[in-house]
Amino acid sequence: MPGGISASAWLGWALGAAGFVVAVTAPISGQRFDASAKRKLALGVLTGLTVLMMAGMFVVKDDYHYLWLGLTLLGFGSAFFELAGVPYNAMLRQVSTPATVGRISGFGWAIGYFGGIVLLLICYFGFISGSGDHRGLLAVPVEGGLNIRLVAVLAAVWFAVSAVPVLFAVPEISRPGTDPGAARAGILASYAVLWRDLRGLWRADRHTVGFLVASAIFRDGLAGVFTFGAVLAVRVYGIAAADVLLFGIAANVVAALGAIVAGGIDDRVGPKRVIVASLAAMLVCGVALLIVSGPVMFWIFGLLLTIFVGPAQASARSFLARLAPAGREGQLFGLYATTGRAVSFLAPTLFGFCVWAVGSDRGGIVGLLLVLAVGLAALLPVRAPARDAVR
Repeated sequence: MPGGISASAWLGWALGAAGFVVAVTAPISGQRFDASAKRKLALGVLTGLTVLMMAGMFVVKDDYHYLWLGLTLLGFGSAFFELAGVPYNAMLRQVSTPATVGRISGFGWAIGYFGGIVLLLICYFGFISGSGDHRGLLAVPVEGGLNIRLVAVLAAVWFAVSAVPVLFAVPEISRPGTDPGAARAGILASYAVLWRDLRGLWRADRHTVGFLVASAIFRDGLAGVFTFGAVLAVRVYGIAAADVLLFGIAANVVAALGAIVAGGIDDRVGPKRVIVASLAAMLVCGVALLIVSGPVMFWIFGLLLTIFVGPAQASARSFLARLAPAGREGQLFGLYATTGRAVSFLAPTLFGFCVWAVGSDRGGIVGLLLVLAVGLAALLPVRAPARDAVR
């Protein structure tokens, strides 16, 4: 790589720049989607742009001259994808009732896990597995990275087809949000409206602000579990590199099943109890992982831990959906994305620091547990939302 800077570093910076764009634009984007009553249109446009960026990766060959094009497509694709999550999450109450929001959220997370597993298996066995000049069951040539470039195209088609049901079956919101004028405001004026609304939210309901902060912290811990799980599996517990994929599939399956089961519990006892129980159980499993050794113990306690990841993620979404004032769901989920981005350095930083302090990769587990514990502690004083909140 010319210039002495690795491609991995450039990738990190490109995705970091995309994350910054999401952090500063998500709240006003959600605000404008609400105000214009065009959530579904926004979701369709952002989804289409994401698909275009993914499909565009086909022209990026295994040659460093294509690095900048690849980084540009990845950066924009990442930003479009995360911004699409704002209207998507805001539509949760459009497809559920106060009695079913937990189940719908859990089912949605589970389908995402299962869909990812199926696509992963198709890509791996169809285009990647094996050795030599042709790979996978389809015997795709590897010259110029063609097999990997076709994976990008397949993923783009998969994403586009998966988006069709929500874009056609879910109705658009019938009325503008609480401040229709926000849709016509300029960019700077939109931030002024956002600041005004945040001050009003702080005065009227600090529990919502508290939840945004707490959820940002524990969601970063949940992301860290999957981000560093493979590293820990190989370097600490002796999992064979070839078995990491199998563990990843198993982890996604149990997380999906956990989300489905917890969705019904969410509707009966409320999302806060589900999140608290899930985080507490993850802390117990994490402490066990600090003590045990060997592949078998990692499979047992690692899968036990991931059972609770799906419920925590799904119930965090239903928690905010129940809290959000009618007509302002997009703005709140925009803030949800922003606060998540604002603390996304916590898990990686503490993981690295604890590895350095302990002198062993096992110490990284302590860093992840600290993030989850702080998130749990921040959540405890937050008032649980009413389960019969008016839509």
